[in-house]
Amino acid sequence: MLLTRSLSTRNLFTRSSVLVPLVSVAFILSACTTPPAPSNVATGQTPPVAKPVPAKPAAPESKDGKDAQAPTFTPVSFAALPGWGRDDMRAAWPAFMASCNVLAKRADWKESCTIARQVNADSDKAIRQFFEAFFVPNQIVAPDGASTGLVTGYYEPLLHGARKRGGPYQTPLYKVPDDLVTVDLSSVYPELKNMRLRGKLVGKKIVPYATRADIERATSVVGKELMWVDDEVEAFFLQVQGSGRVQLTDTQETVRVAYADQNGYPYKSIGRYLVDKGELTMSQASAQGIKAWIAGHPTRKDELFNANPSYVFFKEERLPDPKVGPKGALGVPLTPQRSVAIDSRFVPLGAPLFLATTQANSDIPMQRLVMAQDTGGAIRGPIRVDYFFGFGAEAAENAGRMKQSGQVWVLLPKQAPVR
Repeated sequence: MLLTRSLSTRNLFTRSSVLVPLVSVAFILSACTTPPAPSNVATGQTPPVAKPVPAKPAAPESKDGKDAQAPTFTPVSFAALPGWGRDDMRAAWPAFMASCNVLAKRADWKESCTIARQVNADSDKAIRQFFEAFFVPNQIVAPDGASTGLVTGYYEPLLHGARKRGGPYQTPLYKVPDDLVTVDLSSVYPELKNMRLRGKLVGKKIVPYATRADIERATSVVGKELMWVDDEVEAFFLQVQGSGRVQLTDTQETVRVAYADQNGYPYKSIGRYLVDKGELTMSQASAQGIKAWIAGHPTRKDELFNANPSYVFFKEERLPDPKVGPKGALGVPLTPQRSVAIDSRFVPLGAPLFLATTQANSDIPMQRLVMAQDTGGAIRGPIRVDYFFGFGAEAAENAGRMKQSGQVWVLLPKQAPVR
């Protein structure tokens, strides 16, 4: 879901000032050379917490220009996070440090990200103590009072293609067309920062760009083919995922195709379209279920795809290290199982989140620290998470079936004392 069409959440959140004991800092920097006293999480005791003062972000503007209701952030103790003491902090640490590469430039994150560089990345206890010393968990509660929301999954797919059209390679992946115009109004309207209008110039007016159905017939994209792939269905799902890899048979190389731009139309779920038409039930509307429906109704494929007017254009990137994930909206590589996409109108991009949900298509708990490093056109709402499973067949299987309920806590830095 590597799309970047959301409002900035910087300075939308307020929180109480809390002093950090120097002994906590000393413990973290010592990298656990001396065994610490049992933590409250380990002993099951709930540490004393000041009376929570829920913080409410300023109402962000929605895509249609109207104010979207902001959620409430309710501070809690770390002991209140289900499974906090059981998660392996070492698995989440590289993703957090990647976030810090961006967040350290901000005043409210600079101190904690600077100290993080001194923490022993191999010590689960040191990392846990760092978060407990410098952050406050805030449960996200929706405006209607709901504390749970939808958790889905995404992955980095592998397609097969060629640089030249021929044989089975008949479906193009397009670069950004020359006539696509992007308008940034933030210099005049600061509240529209990171919101861009897309269209094309007709005379002296900017009009909406072509829909998916129109692009498939447009002459403006002729000659903008990035490469050709052998599966129209997988090409559509590549646009939903936002990024992927293509194994090129004619040049014997594997490259990454990354999100470059979009035609300006909001994403519409084809799964929801099939459910509304009575073709599938909600439980059947997984990626696997949709692909099975297409296989059984090949003449209706275009009808289904065109129900989503959004169209994604790509750019090619080298793949020097196959173990490194694609870049998300934050601008850092995604970490499998530890990066998520969120709606950055409500949740600060880059922030650590604690996610309490269940594994794909099961009731087995999945409770872990993740990083909000991506956004997506389908990820709308304060308690809405898209979990990045990574690359490969197993990741694709899990992502396609992930449609669980979950709770989310955002970890925000403790405010530095006034000097």
